[in-house]
Amino acid sequence: MKRRTALAAALAAIALGGAGAAQAPAWSAKPWLDDLAQMRQAVESKYANIEWLRTEREVDVSALFERAAAAIGNAGSDAQAKAVFDRVVQRFGDGHVTISWPRPNAPAPSNSAAPAKPAPITAESFCRARGYDAGQASPGLGPSLAGYTPVEAGQVLPAGTVTAGGTRLGIVRIGVFQPQGYPSLCTDAVRALSIPLDRPCDDACDNAIVTHAYRRLTGALEDRLTRLRSAGAEALVVDLTDNGGGSEWAEAAARMISSRRLTSARMGFVRGPHWEKQWRELGDRLRSFAASGPRADRPRLLAWAAQADAARAEAARTCPQSGAPGCPWLGSAGFSTGLVGSLPADAFAGKEWEAYVFNPGQHRYRDGVWSGPVVVLTDQETWSAAEQFAALLQDNRAALIVGARTGGAGCGHTWGGTPTTLANSGAVLKLPDCVRFRADGSNEVRGIIPDLVLPWRANDGRAFRARMLEAALPEAAARATALHREPAR
Repeated sequence: MKRRTALAAALAAIALGGAGAAQAPAWSAKPWLDDLAQMRQAVESKYANIEWLRTEREVDVSALFERAAAAIGNAGSDAQAKAVFDRVVQRFGDGHVTISWPRPNAPAPSNSAAPAKPAPITAESFCRARGYDAGQASPGLGPSLAGYTPVEAGQVLPAGTVTAGGTRLGIVRIGVFQPQGYPSLCTDAVRALSIPLDRPCDDACDNAIVTHAYRRLTGALEDRLTRLRSAGAEALVVDLTDNGGGSEWAEAAARMISSRRLTSARMGFVRGPHWEKQWRELGDRLRSFAASGPRADRPRLLAWAAQADAARAEAARTCPQSGAPGCPWLGSAGFSTGLVGSLPADAFAGKEWEAYVFNPGQHRYRDGVWSGPVVVLTDQETWSAAEQFAALLQDNRAALIVGARTGGAGCGHTWGGTPTTLANSGAVLKLPDCVRFRADGSNEVRGIIPDLVLPWRANDGRAFRARMLEAALPEAAARATALHREPAR
């Protein structure tokens, strides 16, 4: 009898459309529209490349967000709303504009199975946990070229030679401009520094590892350049295809392959608290060095501190997005290398303040390790610091750029950047806060346009791209040699 009563009650509930049962709330667009309004405010107040987006990319920012709002209004789920945000980010066409969605909570582990015994920690697993991943640096095009003879076949900056049009070319592959793409640099550091694997690795520990790794990476590049010259290379090809970027080590690396004194790109920055703080701290630090250091260093340290103070004042000003006479929207000061844009490698060697005014100085590199003609290969997957490297050499007429236009990321996020967490979804929006200005005044985010363009597509296979490169190498070598013979400007 009880079973019949329960069944009858269930059937009645179904007939009444589930009356009395908990109903899922209807999906609402409002929280997502609030997130969109927050995103728009962030873009219009702290996106370094907004002028480029409006003028060169010809994107109507207001219309873009109005269309996005209408699409969210017509959406019916969180997934559809997220897709609208992703399309907005894609429309920017800026490699440093990203939105990251929170990951769903992982299911709780089952209590029925015994916990797995943790694997023993090795130097390799220790480094892998710290982001060292060989997948960041692909092999490049060299091994796919006919007649390629390796002089270094390891994973760290592989190099070899090939002959094109009677010219012996040395090819060095830089897959990424940071040691995290070369795990062996980390494992070497762990062993050389006797890093304990069974203890937490704090900031001092991580800094020691990365400093050792950068030293080894710099030494590896010098070794490859020297060995290529010994192997008879008359011109150098630096392969940056599929290079996703990295760090400011690119500035040191560029100076190692050039016999010319390079001047780095001028810097622009978004006005506001983020850059105001950076300039204030730099000025204070330089004054501290002036007070405690040798008397002979004080005049220049105080002069640089005054430049930092002037930049801080610029960062504190509020200027309209459209700019105004005497008040452009972006502030401008210094270079991508710091307050000094051009300097011999050993000019400030041993000075504790060296890296604060000229950041390549933190790497013990030598200028002009390679002194001959240079070709740099780029493609649509060349980004960020790799673009910085290529632009620096192109602007100083120190290398011939060959391949396809780069992805377009330009300057990125300084000291953690200015991320915006959207209140409803928890998504994190990242916008670049700086600009590198090319020698012609253009924004590096447009991408590096090669001097010799090849008809590469992003989805071409490596062997097919290598065949097209082989056909172009004789002309590339000849033009790079003629460029190298030009008098320095």
